Amino acid sequence: MSRQPAAEPVSCQPATEPGTRRPGAGPESGGFAAGRVSGRPAARSGRPARGRRNRWLPPQHGAWAMLLLPYVAAVGVTGPCWPHLPLLGVGLSGYLFSYYALLAMKTGRADRVRPQLLIYGGVTALLGVPVLLARPAVLGYVPLYAVLLAVNAGHARRRRERALLNDLASVAQSLLMVFVVATVAEVPPADLVGVAAAVGAYLVGTVLYVKTMIRERGSARYRWASLAYHLVALAAAVVAGWGPAVAAVFALLLLRAGILPGRRLTPVRVGLIEMVGTLLVLAAVVTRWA
Repeated sequence: MSRQPAAEPVSCQPATEPGTRRPGAGPESGGFAAGRVSGRPAARSGRPARGRRNRWLPPQHGAWAMLLLPYVAAVGVTGPCWPHLPLLGVGLSGYLFSYYALLAMKTGRADRVRPQLLIYGGVTALLGVPVLLARPAVLGYVPLYAVLLAVNAGHARRRRERALLNDLASVAQSLLMVFVVATVAEVPPADLVGVAAAVGAYLVGTVLYVKTMIRERGSARYRWASLAYHLVALAAAVVAGWGPAVAAVFALLLLRAGILPGRRLTPVRVGLIEMVGTLLVLAAVVTRWA
C-alpha cells in the first residue's frame, strides 16, 4: 500500500538526494508545510546527525500528516482491529520506499539509495503478509495505487514533482487508505465515502492554500483559486449534510484561505496552522461518522 504523497503541502516527491539539501527548497509537503528545509545548506560541522537522519527519512514533515489523517479518521470511524496495525506499517514503510524509488528514478542514481530501497521494501513486504492473509480483498486496491504511482513516476522523471496534477495524485493515494481501512475492518467501503470526501476536500484545499503561502506566494491566480475552492468546499459540506461540526471547520479553513495569504508567515508557522486544521478535521469527521 505504498503512497507517495507528492503534494506540495503534502509533496512527498524526492526533492534532494539523501543527506543533501537543495538551495532554495521550500518546506512544503503535500498539502502541509512544516519547515522541512530552511533553504540554507547545513554547516559542514556541528550537525552531523541531521545529515545521517536525512539519509533515511525524507525531509518533508508535512507528508506524515497527509499519510496519517485518512488512516486515523477511517480507523476512528470503523473501530480498530488487529490487521490495522500492520496496515499502518505498510502505509508508512511503503511511503518511504516509494520516496526513495522516485528519487532514484529522478536522479538516475539508484546505487545511492539502494540500502533504503532494500530495507523499506523488505519491511513493506514483511508487514504486508499478515494483512494479505487476513484480508486478501485488499489486493483489489493494488491497480489503483499502481496508476497513481505511475503519475508520480512520470512527474519525477520530468522533475516536475511540484505540479498540481502530481499533488492531486498523491492526495488520491492517501485517500485510498480510507477504503483500505474499511476493507480490513470488513466494513463496506461505501459506508466511508463521506469520510473520504470530507478528508479529501480538506487535503486538496491544503494543497492550494500552502502554494499561496510559499511557492506561489505572489500569484493572484492561485489565491483566487484557493479562495474559490474553499468556498465551494464549505458549500459542499453544508449541502451534503456532513454536519455542523464539519461545516464549522470548513468555514474556519475558508477564513484561513482568505486572510492569511499575503502575510509573511514562516513555513514553520504555516505548518503549525495546518496541524491545527488537521486535528480539527479529524475530530469533526470522527464525530460525524463514528
